[in-house]
Amino acid sequence: MADSSIGTPAQLRDPNYTPPLARAIPLGIQHVLAMFVSNVTPAIIVAGAAGFGFGSNSPDFPELLYLIQMSMLFAGVATLMQTLTLGPVGAGLPIVQGTSFAFLPIMIPLVAGKGVDGLAALYGGVLIGGIFHGMLGMVIGKIRFALPPLVTGLVVTMIGLSLVKVGIQYSAGGVPAIGTPEYGSLLNWSAALVVIFATLGLKFFARGMLSISAVLLGLIIGYIYALMMGMVTFEAIGTSWSRASAFALPMPFKYGFEFSFAAILGFCLMAFVSAVETVGDVSGITRGGAKREATDKEIAGATYADGLGSAVAGIFGGLPNTSFSQNVGLIAMTGVMSRHVVTIGALFLILCGLVPKVGAIIRTIPIEVLGGGVIVMFGMVVAAGISMLSDVDWNRRNMVIFAISLSVGFGLKLEPGAVQYLPDTLKVLMTSGLLPAALIAIVLNLILPAELADEATEEVSGGMSGHGEGSLPGE
Repeated sequence: MADSSIGTPAQLRDPNYTPPLARAIPLGIQHVLAMFVSNVTPAIIVAGAAGFGFGSNSPDFPELLYLIQMSMLFAGVATLMQTLTLGPVGAGLPIVQGTSFAFLPIMIPLVAGKGVDGLAALYGGVLIGGIFHGMLGMVIGKIRFALPPLVTGLVVTMIGLSLVKVGIQYSAGGVPAIGTPEYGSLLNWSAALVVIFATLGLKFFARGMLSISAVLLGLIIGYIYALMMGMVTFEAIGTSWSRASAFALPMPFKYGFEFSFAAILGFCLMAFVSAVETVGDVSGITRGGAKREATDKEIAGATYADGLGSAVAGIFGGLPNTSFSQNVGLIAMTGVMSRHVVTIGALFLILCGLVPKVGAIIRTIPIEVLGGGVIVMFGMVVAAGISMLSDVDWNRRNMVIFAISLSVGFGLKLEPGAVQYLPDTLKVLMTSGLLPAALIAIVLNLILPAELADEATEEVSGGMSGHGEGSLPGE
């Protein structure tokens, strides 16, 4: 609900309007709170997959602090590109950028079990993929036809399905605990469940910022519970805080650089999906906040900022950035379209990224507590994909495309040994599950005829062919 004390209705719809600072600062920080946990989670998951994350006892565990720091810093930098613009780069709109979940199914197999040594190829892919992503700004309007809701909904659903296992593993005690008596213990699960129930309670029974920041507040409540149960101690928190410096600048090429064909191809292909997601977010912001359609210049500028922000992040140890959809909803709720409000949030993120002590506190969160938040977040990714699929006209042609794409993609994710004889590069891409599903869906959607006889799928559907209409006639 828009607050008239912030400005007139016309001012609130103007991206160039700056509300009084006393109102603009809390509004800007509100945007950061809404995306904070989602922004740092990919770095935590990549570190865990590589083998130096929570509970690993790896000597490289302190590197997790740097990855968290870079996630905050370059989310802020990329957000500034969107709000302040840099020539054609940036939409000049209140777009909040953050580390993208979409690339996790590509990043996890790239670094799996390789420790810090696996990051060189990862960052090579982030850099080249970011440059490619930025170049899509020149043609984004022309390629949208290849990514209808059938394809984008499938891809987002696959992203969530590929990651839900992570939440269960974290809640049970983390990958390093697998095979030990502690894995899956009642204590571990109790911490995760406290987070889940606290998040649900706040989301559905609270209002305003308490509801918007439900995941963040749920983690804080879970953290307090973990302190009470002895899962984390004040001594450990104090040690982590004292060992972290008060200020640190990012280091270019900290983990080296390696150009891997699998990494580059994977990041470039996922850039298509991320670019289309950004187009949707830009359109949602202009419709919800300014009551108008996005211009071609705004869409192209947002895509340029997506790519450039990701490329710059890759140089310094950050992960790919994209627009954050939860902040689109926040703008619709507050009615404040000011890009300068989001600029304040970006500056707050940059400040957090330059102060390693913030990351030092984050890394003391027990993995079981984080697992509760991850279950909610990745479950919401699946739900978002299903919501996108609700826009599909579920005729039998689209059912067959979806069925084959999901079967092959998710099947390879579940059974990676099925492609053990492929070259390592192809093996990484195929076992991500996401890329084969996306490619199959895109190709079939482009080449299959628009009509399929009604009876054509009955023989294989076991009487469950479905008869939903999808969209209403005339829509």
